[in-house]
Amino acid sequence: MTRLRSAALLVPALSLGLLVGACSSSSKSSGATGGPGGSEPAKLAAATLNASGSSFQKNFEDAAIEAFHKQQPSVTVNYGGGGSGKGKTDLQGQVVDFAGTDSLIKDADRAGYKGGDVLYFPLPAAPITVSYNLSGVKDLTLDGPTLAQIFLRKIKTWNNDAIARLNPTAKLPPTNITVAVRQDSSGTSENFTKYLKAAAPTDFTIDAGPQPGWSADVTRGPQNTGVAGIIKQTDGAVGYVDFADARSAQLTYAKVVNKAGKPVEPSLDGTSSALAQTPLNADLTYNPLNANGDASYPISSPTWIIAYKNQTDKAKGQALKAYLSYIYGDGQGLAKDNDFAKLPDNYLKPCQAQVEQLQVPA
Repeated sequence: MTRLRSAALLVPALSLGLLVGACSSSSKSSGATGGPGGSEPAKLAAATLNASGSSFQKNFEDAAIEAFHKQQPSVTVNYGGGGSGKGKTDLQGQVVDFAGTDSLIKDADRAGYKGGDVLYFPLPAAPITVSYNLSGVKDLTLDGPTLAQIFLRKIKTWNNDAIARLNPTAKLPPTNITVAVRQDSSGTSENFTKYLKAAAPTDFTIDAGPQPGWSADVTRGPQNTGVAGIIKQTDGAVGYVDFADARSAQLTYAKVVNKAGKPVEPSLDGTSSALAQTPLNADLTYNPLNANGDASYPISSPTWIIAYKNQTDKAKGQALKAYLSYIYGDGQGLAKDNDFAKLPDNYLKPCQAQVEQLQVPA
């Protein structure tokens, strides 16, 4: 069963104080105790790792932190969410020990990272849903060009001809469309708009990014849970929400026509198909958006932990390496039950090699 978040839909927790011991016990843990080789790991010295960032990956992070703490009870990991932009800013200023992000560091920002070189560590991926609330309509198909026009407020009612052509048997009402978007700097926003840019370059005329230039008449909410709350409470609303929060809020989501012309419902299988079509770059960045393949869900989002290559605290550095090694071993078994698609097998060896690139003081 999917673990439901305890955060309220409209007021998600922004604090870094989410302690490991307080994580929900309803997340399923892997039965194995070792890392990639399955052996019992050496016990670590006491250490506390603080992190912030992506709300998209938080469901997986919470489950991984809880399970890892059972393996290493002397290590506390606090993951506070707050959005990818917050995570990158906090890591840049060395406020946190690592950050979660669904978007890449801009070249122009690299010099501002006080700790030097930053490494990417891929986490299991997941769909970004196009969730909606429309009375009487429970089966809806949308495509890139139509979504671009909806989110740019060029299509303002649900019975618009472009939507009707994609849904010839649906009884679409003349209800006004309320567009719900993120108010914070968001990797979910960046990946959703990158998809629109790739799938509808002519129709999507604003820049993709973490804080897109949406028109003034959209409705904004904090983090994925905030957008989910707007949709849940508003007849006629549509927005982009990560899979875990959409399921937790019991939202209805649309099928999206993929690159191969097939309407695909957001699912872990659809994301796995997209990942299978996506190469892993040398720096461990990857982009499954608008992937090839008949079964690929086109808005499958990447996500990463980012951390400084040169660690300055021995105990923290060893704890971070162990946590990442856990993620690339037993932690992959947590993905499905927490609404994520585990990484492809061919990703895992390069990921573990990246862990060994972390430099820890002797």
